[in-house]
Amino acid sequence: MRFRHPDGSTVHLAYCTNVHPAETLDGVLAQLRDHCEPVRRRLGRDRLGIGLWLARDAARALVGDPSALRGLRCALEQRGLEVVTLNGFPYEGFGADEVKYRVYKPDWADPERLEYTTALARVLAGLLPDDVTEGSISTLPLAWRTAYDDRRAAAARTALRTLAERLDVLQDLTGRSVRVALEPEPGCVVETTRDALAPLTAVGHDRIGICVDTCHLATSFEDPHTALDDLTRAGVPVVKSQLSAALHAEQPHLPEVREALAAFAEPRFLHQTRTTTAAGLRGTDDLDEALTGTALPDTTPWRAHFHVPLHADPTAPLTSTLPVLTSALARLVGGPHPLTHHLEVETYTWQALPPDLRPKGRAALADGIAAELALARDLLTDLGLKELP
Repeated sequence: MRFRHPDGSTVHLAYCTNVHPAETLDGVLAQLRDHCEPVRRRLGRDRLGIGLWLARDAARALVGDPSALRGLRCALEQRGLEVVTLNGFPYEGFGADEVKYRVYKPDWADPERLEYTTALARVLAGLLPDDVTEGSISTLPLAWRTAYDDRRAAAARTALRTLAERLDVLQDLTGRSVRVALEPEPGCVVETTRDALAPLTAVGHDRIGICVDTCHLATSFEDPHTALDDLTRAGVPVVKSQLSAALHAEQPHLPEVREALAAFAEPRFLHQTRTTTAAGLRGTDDLDEALTGTALPDTTPWRAHFHVPLHADPTAPLTSTLPVLTSALARLVGGPHPLTHHLEVETYTWQALPPDLRPKGRAALADGIAAELALARDLLTDLGLKELP
């Protein structure tokens, strides 16, 4: 979906396809047919943006076979879909029964991460619509925080500088500009937007910026205005933003609140949980650790890294951090000029929701994704953007 900002520029809205498991190119093509096109039809649009997730094997197949890349581009056009952004955070296995810490490997100190992201950039340059010259790729925020020493930090910086050089060459060859965005996430080396300032300044290239994920922002109790002010002052570009909401528990000491939270503690994804104290941010790596141990004080609200559907609050007594999303969005695209032109709804946890909240089948999932996009569309038009055909 495209929107015209009052300054005349185009803002793109997509939804991320990492919600649909697929490791191969054939699987990606099936996604377009079985999921993405039905979402577009529910929205009554001739064109829908998708934030494509390509696992390692699918990316390799596309970058090594120009005819396969042309075939994917043709399939997108035939189904009324377009791609201006990729999710390059998960490397492979995102549809596995247990993902947890695996999603952070390989990290930016490992050569595989550089090669994978380079392949994604080459693929994206070939998928961009004819009238779009700029693409974006989100990636993990360097590494998970453990086992990340000075040697690995230096290797990661070198890899990002090499990536920037390759992106320069890619633009020279194709005329398409691709930028890559570190996505701060709780528990990682870059957990907050402020954590991103030093490594991105050290890389020192405007092709490498930040992805503001509003669920992660909220989970770390960051104020959107302060975070975006810090990025602007530091000259760090907001390459893209993922529109997502975290799980919020106002009174985690109450038994009924803990019972409600326990329904979201599931075995597939990490759900880092945070609270604020007088001494600063406190947290656990997963929600079950917060519920069963004493590591997390329960006298102040908790937030958990669980991407809940944007259009529907969790059942009381829990809520979502949708207000953080709306506040961030107002700053991202509500000013005289957008801070970013790429927005992506990223609720990948539909099938990890408590059983009574999970969509029952493809049609129900498409209904939910379409409802999220409709809410995002309304937020954008309320900010003065005009939806384009």
